[in-house]
Amino acid sequence: MAYRMESEKDYEVVLKSLVAGGIAGMCSKSTVAPLDRIKILLQAHNKHYKHLGVFSGLKEVIHRERFLALYKGNFAQMIRIFPYAATQFSTFEFYKKYLAEVCGEQNHIDKFLAGSAAGVTAVTLTYPLDIIRARLAFQVTGEHIYVGIIHAAISIFKNEGGFRALYRGFLPTIFGMIPYAGFSFYSFEKLKYLCMKYASSYFCETCDRNTGGLVLTTTARLLCGGIAGAVAQSFSYPLDVTRRRMQLGMMNHAHAHNYSPSMLKTMKIIYKENGIVKGLYRGMSINYLRAIPMVSVSFTMYEIMKQILRLDTGMKL
Repeated sequence: MAYRMESEKDYEVVLKSLVAGGIAGMCSKSTVAPLDRIKILLQAHNKHYKHLGVFSGLKEVIHRERFLALYKGNFAQMIRIFPYAATQFSTFEFYKKYLAEVCGEQNHIDKFLAGSAAGVTAVTLTYPLDIIRARLAFQVTGEHIYVGIIHAAISIFKNEGGFRALYRGFLPTIFGMIPYAGFSFYSFEKLKYLCMKYASSYFCETCDRNTGGLVLTTTARLLCGGIAGAVAQSFSYPLDVTRRRMQLGMMNHAHAHNYSPSMLKTMKIIYKENGIVKGLYRGMSINYLRAIPMVSVSFTMYEIMKQILRLDTGMKL
């Protein structure tokens, strides 16, 4: 009987973690949806926007396609991001707990490994939705190829090689996810720990509702999350560009023959055509503008949801 009750409690914790992670992901992605779309247009050299910068590109989208076009592809993003973020955050908690037992509590490498594993798990389960969302966001009003999520999925599956086409660019995504998710979670957890241990009077508040322990203030969470996002993006961005180019290569019909499922070949082509700054790191400025608030809001909302759902046990110092 006791075992059954424990299992039910574990099931409740997992369910609450999934909900907390999903809501955090939806909030963070909605916050930066306009920047997400212009990033995709710049990364893949859309013919209408490739000559523009971040802010001029945003203005041009509004002028050419109206304000709501800034959120094009965001519905598909929400359908993708809820299971993605829910899986990533909940599996991170699982991996962190397991690796802490294996590596030891004082070995902080477990946070990096847990974050990387969680990111890989989440992206593997939701990757086809990422391709569909990117295709929808890349479209320009009046030049639509796809009319919706289902139509895009069916078209890609039928016309571009079946199930494999829905995982085009998957390899660079995985290679990019390992440092991105790893450094995101590691940096946030490390900064959170440092704030609580050495500057609790500035960055923490008591949380009697849970254990009476300490939790970060909202400002501190936003700050830690923003720094974590900047660190993670610096390491993983070239692979993100490669992934997008592989995902969208078939939509640039004039250059479709240049792109293959090969990650290294695609990176070589990007480097040869545009170099490092304007190629592999193209759109990096906008990525900082979107990654910092996105990761900041994501971690902050997850921590807040953990408190609301009574999953956060606080930290006693």
